[in-house]
Amino acid sequence: MLRGKTALITGSVAGLGYAMAEALAAQHANIILHGLEPIDQIQKASEHLRSTYGVSVMDSRANLTVVSKIEALIDQVQKTFGGVDILINNAVIRNFAAIDTLETASWDESIAVNLSSAFHTSRLTVPGMKKKKWGRIINISSVYGTTATANRVSYITTKTALIGLTKSTAMDVATDGITCNALCPGTVPTPPIVERIASNAKRAGITIEQAEHDYISSRHPTGRFVAMSSVASFAVFLCSDAGKDITGAVLPVDGGWTIE
Repeated sequence: MLRGKTALITGSVAGLGYAMAEALAAQHANIILHGLEPIDQIQKASEHLRSTYGVSVMDSRANLTVVSKIEALIDQVQKTFGGVDILINNAVIRNFAAIDTLETASWDESIAVNLSSAFHTSRLTVPGMKKKKWGRIINISSVYGTTATANRVSYITTKTALIGLTKSTAMDVATDGITCNALCPGTVPTPPIVERIASNAKRAGITIEQAEHDYISSRHPTGRFVAMSSVASFAVFLCSDAGKDITGAVLPVDGGWTIE
């Protein structure tokens, strides 16, 4: 049970981020939802958590490419809840391109959102965690944090660097009651993935079911999507007392993708 704890999940209005927010709310943690979706979508997501789980919810549309906006967000959480106890760095930009075709602006945006924002949220929340002698930081990396493929240079670079940030942070806070771990999901059925599979089906003239099978079976030995609830449950476990001795770990939730 996480009653009395406050969790900030970046990129959490929909998809995997929202699944983790809901799983933590189910354990009675207060939630800060974050995302750039339209206001009415954010408000609907927030109200669902409040009415369903009886927790306090704050929402934010902070631009993670601007350090002052991140600082303002953490300051607001401090004033409202007394600080962040659980930090999940989930926000991501997927600028897929090869090294000789990726635009400089896209590279800079990827670094800012996927990597630098995780550094800034961590540096700003760790002091409060140290005072409480309790904290949980989870960085959402990817299977591509431990392997590579073509035409994803900024995504793979940032997801790999998140693992380095995780290990370094874990060492820095190891004696302060704070853990820091990286989760590396495989393919989860987020809206962009579902849309990509639908496009593949249309282009190939096959059913969506067949396109989904082709897409997943080439990645996951299990032959199915990684459930968002599986990743969310793992995050909850890491935040529980049972997870207190797991830190600096790189933890795959990938349907066997990275079996060696």
